[in-house]
Amino acid sequence: MFTIAEMMDMQKAMLEKYSEQWEHYSPAAGRNHLLWMICEIGEVIDVIKKSGDEAACRDPKVRARFVEEMADVLMFYNDVLLCYGITEEELKAAYEAKFQRNLTRW
Repeated sequence: MFTIAEMMDMQKAMLEKYSEQWEHYSPAAGRNHLLWMICEIGEVIDVIKKSGDEAACRDPKVRARFVEEMADVLMFYNDVLLCYGITEEELKAAYEAKFQRNLTRW
């Protein structure tokens, strides 16, 4: 199983490696990470738009690109969590609460 905590640790390690070049985690930096995450979502959309839904599931080259772009989205997502000091536990509690609300919404 691949956890949010593992992803966050990997992002922290990458920031440590590039600490001279990269902006450090802070709420102000969070805005930039959100924008970069949206750019990566656009790249995910581009794969689907250019190659199609079925190719993203069945063509190994397209799938590899699709999954890579999804990983980029998750990297920036985790950066956003770190910038705003959101913990894995806090995210889990919010996710579970929203899940329960959605189970009874419709």
